[in-house]
This record gives sequence, C-alpha cells and structure tokens, in this order.
Amino acid sequence: MLNLAGNPHILKSDGGIKMFKQVIVKKPSSSYVNGLTTSDLGKPDYEKVLVQHDNYIQALKKCGVEVEYLLESDEFPDSTFVEDTAVLTPEFAVISNPGAETRNKEIIEMESVIKKYYDDIRYIKAPGTLDGGDVLQIDDHFYIGISERTNEEGAEQLKRILESADYKATIVPLKEFFHLKTGIAYLGNNQIIVAGEFVDHPDFDHYEKIIVTKEDEYSANCIRVNDYVIIPKGYEETKRKLNEAGYQIIELEMSEFQKQDGGLSCLSLRF
Repeated sequence: MLNLAGNPHILKSDGGIKMFKQVIVKKPSSSYVNGLTTSDLGKPDYEKVLVQHDNYIQALKKCGVEVEYLLESDEFPDSTFVEDTAVLTPEFAVISNPGAETRNKEIIEMESVIKKYYDDIRYIKAPGTLDGGDVLQIDDHFYIGISERTNEEGAEQLKRILESADYKATIVPLKEFFHLKTGIAYLGNNQIIVAGEFVDHPDFDHYEKIIVTKEDEYSANCIRVNDYVIIPKGYEETKRKLNEAGYQIIELEMSEFQKQDGGLSCLSLRF
C-alpha cells in the first residue's frame, strides 16, 4: 500500500517525461458490440475486438510496463474503456463519476482494484460527473474538459482536489470533441500533439505542437508510454511527423474501438 510519500509504481526520468511501470486493462465483453457510440462506422466484429485488444496489451508490455488484466463484465458493455473510471496521480487516485448512466457503476470494480495500489483515494461526487478521458496531465498541470460526459460541477471538484495537492488545473470547455483527449496528447518535453479545436487553443499556446490534419484527427489520441509512442495504424502523415520528431512508434489497428468512440488512451489506466 502507498502513503503520501509517493507511488512506487510511477518512475521518474530526466527530460520531463513521466515513466510508467503499471497499467490496468479490461477484457472487452461480448456485450461490447452493443455499447454506446456516436459513430456511424458500423457494428464491431467481436473476434477482431479481442485480437486488437490483445495486440494493445502486447504493445504495452513492449513499452516495459506490468499489465493487470481484468476479466470482462457483460453487464457493462463499455467497461473496457477503463480510463474513464479514474484519474491517477503519483500521490493519490481520484475515482470518477462517469457521465453516462449505463457506465456509472463501472467505478465499483475499479475502486477495489485501485485500492491495491493507493491508500489515498478521492472521489467525484454527484451531481458532478467526470470521465477520465476528459483529463490530460502535462507534468504538474492538469487540463479538465467539460463535455457531454463531464459537467462543470465534476470539473470543478477535480480542480479543487488537484489544487489542494499543489497541482495546477485548468478547465477547458469543449466545442467539438467527444472527450478532451480525443484531440490532444502529451508527448513529453513540453511537446503535444493536437488536432481540431486545440490547434489554436490559447490554453495550449505555450507548448510545442505537432499538428494533426482534419483527415487524421483520430490519430491525435495516441499515448506516450516510456520509450514509445503508440499510435493508431493507417495515419501515415501523423506517423511521419512523429518519426521526424525522433519518436519510436508502435502502430496498432484500432478499427473496432473507433467504432465505439474509443481510442488508445481509453483502453488503459497508466501509472
């Protein structure tokens, strides 16, 4: 168990990059194909879902992390998107209050899992709602999106929690993206990858930007995990820009998760 001295599962490195040691993932259930979505990309193929999820786990292991693998939950079709259930810092965890009613009770299982790693756990409480996909950490600064799933009360609660621990927090109302991290990711060393409404957003002007085109917006949801950046397969322009910036790339086919509004960051809690 942890104490406030810090989380032994989070490693530090030089160069402003947070190194991860542990991730939590959850197997998609057969009910996944009937989960929530705003896309018009068709119904997922469950066998492909499982293959793509397994490849995701193998990529994470290549990045040098330990993977805790949770079994599927048929009653929660969207529960493979574990990122929405919590926000993790080196010192404490925050259990979210997901904005979709059908997803809200996913936090019950996740709370019991996170208690294995943290003994300081905070909570977002109703009427506040918060999805972890709306929270981006850049060093000691957290950006919190207000979206269809995260309301102003939930964002303000998280802001107060973070600021009480000497983190900075900025609330960012979204105009077009489903979640904050749909269109932005932190790569380390003051560098971000951005698309859409975040390309010229004043809150992010002081970062060095790799800009993703409108056609490649989905690839803005990538994840830096230790020495690698994992990106969705099929976005050659984004891949080229990241290669030119000096990053080692792992490409993963994400078609069956994109159909359910899911991206690479959604599928794991990384700490």
